[in-house]
Amino acid sequence: MEVPTLEHAATSQIHLIGGEKGGVGKSMVSRLLAQYFIDHQIPFVGFDTDRSHGSLLRFYAEYSSAVMTDRYEALDKIVETAIEHPGRRVLVDLAAQTQEPLVKWMDESGVLDMADLSGIALNYWHVMDSGRDSVDLLKRLLDRFGQRVRYVLVKNHLRGDDFTQLERSGELDRALGLGARVMDLKKLHEAVVQKIDARNSSFWAARNGGASDGPGLGIMERQRLKLWMNNSFDALARVGV
Repeated sequence: MEVPTLEHAATSQIHLIGGEKGGVGKSMVSRLLAQYFIDHQIPFVGFDTDRSHGSLLRFYAEYSSAVMTDRYEALDKIVETAIEHPGRRVLVDLAAQTQEPLVKWMDESGVLDMADLSGIALNYWHVMDSGRDSVDLLKRLLDRFGQRVRYVLVKNHLRGDDFTQLERSGELDRALGLGARVMDLKKLHEAVVQKIDARNSSFWAARNGGASDGPGLGIMERQRLKLWMNNSFDALARVGV
């Protein structure tokens, strides 16, 4: 059976934001996608798997709910939401070290078969820093799922600029051969990131708010944020969301 994709009229889409390794920027990508959906009036539901530092719950609480990866009935909500609300994006922020329980749930629940039959496109966003670990985890991901999911490789330049190890590993070419798309997430000035995070601010509030209702960014800091968001949104549009 042909796997549903954007090109084959999937009725709904699940976006799993992963990378398995902590500190590679998964939550930043999840927050960026959430803001993209909001700004482009694309209906979505968010699920946050991080028990202690859930970014979707922290920054986009009105759109998100918690889901525990050690409870099948909780994970079931991800697929059930996609089936019950055709056309609505389902955004899942995967905490570090959640891939194994996620894969076990997918295997024992027949999630990939259910997605095929229900016309759901499963998108796995592999967020990467420039280290070898991210390349090794990509290999494991490709070994595990092959061509049954749609991959987006996110080269996060907030976590390193030199992705030579990825390019020389052969895993990038392998992923491209499976139809993967690649997104470069450019750097955002660290002081801007810290101010946004300190106030638990959404990107919208940071971009548009003043000192009283936002993170108190200066005029030029807001300008840098706007340019970064515009560039990131363009990159998201190119890979398809």
